[in-house]
Amino acid sequence: MKIIWKIFYNYLVLPVFYVLLLIASLFNTKIRTGMNGRKRVYENLILNATSIDKSKRLVWFHSSSLGEFEQAKPIIEKLRKEKDVNILITFFSPSGYENSKKYPYANLISYIPFDTINNANKFIAITNPSLSVIMRYDLWPNMINALHKNKIPIYLVDATLRSTSPRKYPFLKSFHKNLFAQLTSILTVSESDANEFKSFGLNKDRIKAVGDTRFDRVYQRSLLAKGKKLINEEILKNKKVFVAGSTWEQDEEVIFPAFLKLSEVEENVLMIVAPHEPTLLHLEKIENEFSGKINTIRFSYLNNYNGEKIIIVDSIGILLTLYTYAQVAYVGGSFKQNIHNVLEAAVYGIPVLFGPKIDNSQEAKKLLELSGGILINNKREAYRNLRTLFNDEYLRNKYGKISNDYVKSNIGATDKILKEIFNVL
Repeated sequence: MKIIWKIFYNYLVLPVFYVLLLIASLFNTKIRTGMNGRKRVYENLILNATSIDKSKRLVWFHSSSLGEFEQAKPIIEKLRKEKDVNILITFFSPSGYENSKKYPYANLISYIPFDTINNANKFIAITNPSLSVIMRYDLWPNMINALHKNKIPIYLVDATLRSTSPRKYPFLKSFHKNLFAQLTSILTVSESDANEFKSFGLNKDRIKAVGDTRFDRVYQRSLLAKGKKLINEEILKNKKVFVAGSTWEQDEEVIFPAFLKLSEVEENVLMIVAPHEPTLLHLEKIENEFSGKINTIRFSYLNNYNGEKIIIVDSIGILLTLYTYAQVAYVGGSFKQNIHNVLEAAVYGIPVLFGPKIDNSQEAKKLLELSGGILINNKREAYRNLRTLFNDEYLRNKYGKISNDYVKSNIGATDKILKEIFNVL
């Protein structure tokens, strides 16, 4: 069966995937950037590797994109403190690679090469890792097989697996069973995820529920964020602040009318809206939405603040810090397709509002179950909850404490993962 899957993957799946990427690259800048970035992967690795101490062991961390890499950072940074090793970081997506090229804890940063047998063998021959750590789900079969054949330990970290995952479909299950069986250890975020992996008939001793490093990362970043002063205190003085983060148009169609209505009855409310994609077109659309109704100002012009009730964030990378100013937060994506990271708001001990599309987030579901999170289905519910929370300090603090306690109670996955890694490193 392994031979059949090998033929199927290498002579059908990969060629079709590559052709589709080539076609998509003609129309999509992001994909084209990733394709071009792989043209000199080996040359760049060989050149950059000349500056590192080859006597040290090399630990390879792979993340699909930037979000997964955020989860790897607590592990990498603590590993560097406790072990004298070299760190190689790879990405599949250009969003991860382009935004992380200057990450100070890495010795080598690269794209992962396209997953052919020859590419996998060549990559391992050049880098010679002592251990590999794959974040969440981005397993490439030929690369995994090459690592396994070279007896290089492979850790799948922050692993998740839903009971409805396509990987469990009858046609695909044997393929993934063979793939998972080559891993040294599968470290999942929860017991339910661990049980789903065990359903593949794998060695149960290799599967452990250790938690999610996102909690560790968010908590670390929140401590740093609290010391930053992105907004003048005079602007925030006596204000009731509502932060709407990572919003898409579908979120804004619900949140904006609710805030407009709230501003009619609450004099000192202030909304900070951070769109997920702060393109010029999107920023102008938001401004037009409020034109003639309420005054807005862009974040980059805050030196000219004159009592505006809406601050529109026109940059990226500061959302987690902006949540420090909120009494109530809304996390976007939940009226579009998939909710964004609710932990970034919850860590500050504030109630977190979101829409109905939260199936992708166990954290949002848990916050909802605990009452630290509040699900809204429409403009009316958004307004009602905002008004209640801003007028009832006791209730707001109660929900906020639940959010904060939830985050703190789940800190510690990094230490558990490193304990497993140190067993073989």
